[in-house]
Amino acid sequence: MPATLFGREMPQRGAIECGASNERGYLTAIIQLRLRRAEELRLSTAVAQLLMKPKDFLPVFILIPVMALGAGSSSVAEEEVLRAGLIPRPAQVRVGDGTFEIGSKTRVIGRGAAAGEAAKLAESLSIVLGRPIRVSSGPANEGDIELVLVQANSSASVEGYQLIVDRTGAKIRAATSAGLFYAGITLRQLVWPGTRDPAEESEAHVKEAFIRTMEITDFPRFSWRGLLVDPARHFLPFEFLKKMVDLMALHKLNTLQIHLTDDQGWRFEVKKYPRLTEVGSRRAESPRRGAPNTGDGIPYGPFFYTQTQMRELVDYARSRHVTIVPEIEMPGHFLAALAAYPEFSCTGGPFNVRTRWGVHSDILCAGNDAAVEFARNVLAEVIEVFPSEFIHIGGDEAPRERWKACARCQARIRKEGLKNEAQLQTWFNSQIEQFLTSHGRRLIGWDEILEGGLTPGAAVMSWRGTKGGIAAAEASHDVVMSPTSHCYFDYAQGKGPLEPESIGGFIPLAKVYGFEPVPSELPADRHRHVLGVQGNLWGEFMWTPQDVEYFAFPRAVALAEVAWSPAQSRNYSDFIGRLERHLKRLDRLNVNYRKPDQNDRSGQIQ
Repeated sequence: MPATLFGREMPQRGAIECGASNERGYLTAIIQLRLRRAEELRLSTAVAQLLMKPKDFLPVFILIPVMALGAGSSSVAEEEVLRAGLIPRPAQVRVGDGTFEIGSKTRVIGRGAAAGEAAKLAESLSIVLGRPIRVSSGPANEGDIELVLVQANSSASVEGYQLIVDRTGAKIRAATSAGLFYAGITLRQLVWPGTRDPAEESEAHVKEAFIRTMEITDFPRFSWRGLLVDPARHFLPFEFLKKMVDLMALHKLNTLQIHLTDDQGWRFEVKKYPRLTEVGSRRAESPRRGAPNTGDGIPYGPFFYTQTQMRELVDYARSRHVTIVPEIEMPGHFLAALAAYPEFSCTGGPFNVRTRWGVHSDILCAGNDAAVEFARNVLAEVIEVFPSEFIHIGGDEAPRERWKACARCQARIRKEGLKNEAQLQTWFNSQIEQFLTSHGRRLIGWDEILEGGLTPGAAVMSWRGTKGGIAAAEASHDVVMSPTSHCYFDYAQGKGPLEPESIGGFIPLAKVYGFEPVPSELPADRHRHVLGVQGNLWGEFMWTPQDVEYFAFPRAVALAEVAWSPAQSRNYSDFIGRLERHLKRLDRLNVNYRKPDQNDRSGQIQ
């Protein structure tokens, strides 16, 4: 039976195979939970006093769930969360003493705007259980699962939900379809905790599924919960992008940034400028594996995505509540475009698409009106395909040596009253921002866009540590935290001899899980500007989709919990226990994840 996710067959594993994880983390976590139970009894009086303070209610309730249900019930909830391998960890869990059976007569009920999410949930449960689950828009009966859209209050998360399971059925309430969808993800995990493979169970077992009676109230901490993939360096098949969307949705990640252009390749069809893909989507060779400063002698490309494909991907992702954010690099990392249209450079070329990794000194000429118009025209087609609020323009690693020697760029600096080339880049960014704003979009770029001063509405993706993000947030600009210290998933995960080649660095699983996206030095009234967090899978040393999966997982699982779960509820040993269960789901879905080692399980950072 092929592995499926949201009704789509998953590609089989590739070159790097990893075995199923063991139960050590799960058993250790169970023991730790039971040892904590006595301590919770001692703390119950103090917690009850804290709960009287409205501002302290939510953090304390999350830290020690269901204390109001009575002494010891917290441990029951903790064990159920652990048994089910719920990831990311829900905000609040209250557990009862009964069970609900998803039986042969169980239907998924959704009326009106909830009907679409009801159909998705029924399909995913059918896959897990190995039998069809019916969908209905009629009244709910005993034994049914009902999805209901409710009116949101001003303080509710637009992606939050409430899942109530009693002996008579299950009810999901949310203010948006996204909330209904994420509740369905949680319910699916409760049905399929990773302790068995449905395809290998006998028919009698598959037709029965029991869920503990419980109440889950859940909502994300951040609105931007992202990953980046990089087909500019090594092209990624279109179907693999769909698989990444599915895997992100499974983890309640909601933003996929696609790095579509760079010095080494242009991967997006622009109909006004066909040479971008005719010339820019191929290179003479690539760096050799194990010897990146030498070429492999193998022509690469042409590889690019058509606008039709990207529209299909946008629709596919939208149905899973994932937003596709395109990244079109400018003014730097622009050599593939200049190879096709050298007249938009400072020197006039000629150029070839870069065949080595790294940064090239030739960039778009900001003093050339035609070059600026070229950038606008490219983005005009981008925004026709991608409806995302944010359009990423890169803006990073743009060497300004050519601008210093360029008569047109220097004339622009004088005409606009600018002080230096950094301000010239800000001027260029302002031209692009004005264009995007006029079309109802927002500009986002890497933190180098701070150097000449931020344009009025720009958001910053902070990658060189968190200082850029702090500076932007203090100036009331929105920020996505994505520092190399914790979020660059092209860095190595371990130090053993069997680890694959990587760009360098070292970010183990525990370090990702320990990331705090809101810096302690950021004033409280600026916390709202931290939109969220993103893990980046730069593609220089990821030749295949299986490589991408290996570098992504399980670190993306840890990041999902950083992005979704309340900071007060995060506990690494608890996470590892749940991860051991969850990895069996990834096994079933043919995900080529890196198997956690003893250092990962202990939380030791080598």
